[in-house]
Order: sequence, then structure tokens, then C-alpha cells
Amino acid sequence: MYNDKADLGVWLRSLLFFVLYNLMGIVHSLISLLLAPWMDFAQRYRFVNLWSRATMWLLRRLNGIEIVVEGREHIPAGEAVVVMANHQSQWETFYLQLLVSPQATVLKRELLWVPFFGWGLALLKPIAIDRGRPVNAFKTILRVGRERLRAGISVVIYPEGTRQPPGRIGRFNGGGAKLACKAGVRVLPMVHDAGHCWPARSLLRRPGRIRLIIGAPIGCGDGDPERLSARVEQWMRETAARRLGMEEGQPAPRSAAPERDPVESGEVV
Repeated sequence: MYNDKADLGVWLRSLLFFVLYNLMGIVHSLISLLLAPWMDFAQRYRFVNLWSRATMWLLRRLNGIEIVVEGREHIPAGEAVVVMANHQSQWETFYLQLLVSPQATVLKRELLWVPFFGWGLALLKPIAIDRGRPVNAFKTILRVGRERLRAGISVVIYPEGTRQPPGRIGRFNGGGAKLACKAGVRVLPMVHDAGHCWPARSLLRRPGRIRLIIGAPIGCGDGDPERLSARVEQWMRETAARRLGMEEGQPAPRSAAPERDPVESGEVV
């Protein structure tokens, strides 16, 4: 059970987290930019993500947020995959960088223009897309995504396209499955409930436990991305409902719903 109420102490610790988290990010991004020319990608990846590690440490020690991961054994060693996870919070954009590495996240290009944060992010070879040109953006996901996967870098895609309220799984987009089938790699599905402790677009950091469940990798099989997407979606919905207490719901019939921007499958914020 989660308590949605927050007392003054929780709010004060949340505010302190926000200040420390941003100060660390500003300082660390500047140091990362200065050192980047003398580091290869693997070294840059580890160094830039020291900020992610510090962020997780702050959450635990300052805000009382515990992270429990189930299914680590499903993360394939030495194999690049397409990670598909639900999107509730900013937490997953940090933690997944540490859990599956190296990785490249599909994101809107405007994020790279954010001072400090975007500058550091640009060092990690993200797949930046122009959401104002959806056809070109989708081609970029497939082209650059395959390049990253061939280089041994996993690709993270959030198939709901935008953050969902805690306890809910949104309608899926098939971009991640199409990339996996085109590149001949497997999908690593994940579900979590981070939105309770780290609500989207909020300063609040509620004490509690974040659970992340990792499923076994799912291959493209017959090469049909729609079937792969349906299998991943079914696993995520059923697992979220059975083990995280979310609303399972039903995916909206694709023929009955308006076609969404295909690049939304990679939105981060």
C-alpha cells in the first residue's frame, strides 16, 4: 500500500533532494565535458553515470526510497537488446542507465539543449529525434537504433510514449518491436511502480519501495513486429496487474484508435 499524503518532513527532504541533485548534475556535467575528449565511449558512459549512482544514493539515504529488482538473471550478458519498459517517472531514465549498460535512449532532441543535463546526456550516444517530423524521426529510430545495437549498445524505448499515472499502463506503440525485428535482436521487457515514490512533474519524493520486475527476453520469432509487440504488451500488463497491483486494462484496438505519432515510443519526458 502507498500513502499519497506527505508531511512537512517529506516535503523538506524532497526539496533538499532537488537542490542537491541539480547541483551535482551541474558540476558533474561540466567535469564530464572537460574530460570527455580523453575518454572512450565506455569510460564516458561510466563516468557520466556517476551522477545517476549519486542520485540513487540520495533517494535511499535522504528520501527513504528502497529499490527492489526482481529478475536480474534475465538480463543477457554480452548481448545488446531493445529494452521496453513502462513510463511513470524520471526515476527509470536514471536507473535503467545503471541496470543495462551500455545503452542508448530514444529521446526528443530538445532534451540535448537543456543546459548541463542535456550536455552530459549528449555524451552517451542517445538517439535524438525531431518529433515535429514524425516520419523522419521513425526512420532515425530504425537507422540509428540498428547502428547502436550492432555496436553492442542496447536501446531503451518507452512504448507508452508518455508518462502514465501510478497504477496504470497506457496504450502501446509498436516502434520498439519494429526496431528489434529489423535489427534481429530480442526485447527485454520491464515493469515498475516508481510513480508512487517519484511522481512525474513533481518535487515530491515519497519514502517507500520501488519494485522493478524484469522478464525473460522475447525474440521476434517469425519476424512479425506486431506479434512481438503484442507478446511484450501482454507480459507487461499481466505482470503489472498480478505483481504490482496495477490496472491491467486492455490494449486499445489499433483499428479503433487514431494512429499516434510513431516517435512517441521513445519519449522520455
